[in-house]
Amino acid sequence: MYLILLGAPGAGKGTQAKVLSEKLGIAHVSSGDLFRENIKNGTPLGLEAKGYIERGELVPDQTVINMIISHLKTPACQKGALLDGFPRTIPQAEALNEALKGGFKQGIDRVIYIKVETNELLNRLSGRWICPVCQTTYHEVFNPPKTTGHCDLEGAELYQREDDKRSTAERRLQVYFNQTTPLIDYYSARRLLTEINGQQAVEKVTQDILDALNVKSGRPGEVEESLVA
Repeated sequence: MYLILLGAPGAGKGTQAKVLSEKLGIAHVSSGDLFRENIKNGTPLGLEAKGYIERGELVPDQTVINMIISHLKTPACQKGALLDGFPRTIPQAEALNEALKGGFKQGIDRVIYIKVETNELLNRLSGRWICPVCQTTYHEVFNPPKTTGHCDLEGAELYQREDDKRSTAERRLQVYFNQTTPLIDYYSARRLLTEINGQQAVEKVTQDILDALNVKSGRPGEVEESLVA
């Protein structure tokens, strides 16, 4: 079974990927992790990717595809994989599907899109403040300090990192949606996309995804034959 997990920054995709890979008994494959692992280990693919990165160039789609397909052939992915962070564009999606059908005699089984409204994403991504003394973190909405702007433990004035500012979060989301919206339309047109409401408790989001995949209760990793046929 080969699944793709889509979700904007702040949608909870990372949390769900970890839980789902365990419940479904398939590997969690993160393109970012694969890049770092291959570069660290000095593999031919890693060295090739490193060259592009160091020159400030985009790593070609085929290099990324080769890296992912190579990993999918390892024992860790024997039962399938949950792809996280890839594909990001339609050409990548088409190349991935072609590679899967060529080497594994099947394409992507399902694409799960965890949808969260933009305002909620901004609330989740921005508003974090940190104590410069004890490094305790607060959030304007979800975990505010007792006294605005000051640490509960130290009384020190809180500060905000650039990445936690609303303007930065807005730019991150704009880039994501510009890049990913065509991909969502692409998989939707092929009836592979399942949209999940991400504005629920973590456990409810997980259950909705499992229900959409027709996972049988009580036996992790077992799915209905209709999904994988």
